[in-house]
Amino acid sequence: MPIVDVTLVVADGDGPAPQLARELADALGAALGCEPGRLWVRLHDLPAARYAENEAGLDPGELPVFVTLLHADPPQGEARAAEARRVCATVARCTGRPPDRVHVEFAAPGRGRVAFGGELV
Repeated sequence: MPIVDVTLVVADGDGPAPQLARELADALGAALGCEPGRLWVRLHDLPAARYAENEAGLDPGELPVFVTLLHADPPQGEARAAEARRVCATVARCTGRPPDRVHVEFAAPGRGRVAFGGELV
């Protein structure tokens, strides 16, 4: 069930490649071992003018990517750490961003909070 929100900070006037959402969905589905049609990606872009880091200026090659993973039952412990590493490497490869500029957040468990077609997971 993973729902993956990817926010790509982009240089002003720039945007993600048209096929990036599909590439991310396919690559993340493979990285997380999901059956076809069982992982969803929502891709957002955030203009660099609307992003900042305290006391730091950023070159275009340093713009980050933020990834939020929503699972019905997120992995715990080492399984979570391993998944974060796989997601980071996959998103870095797909976006061309350095892995140290990809930041992964695990959302609260979706079980009991998320419904598909009106059916609560």
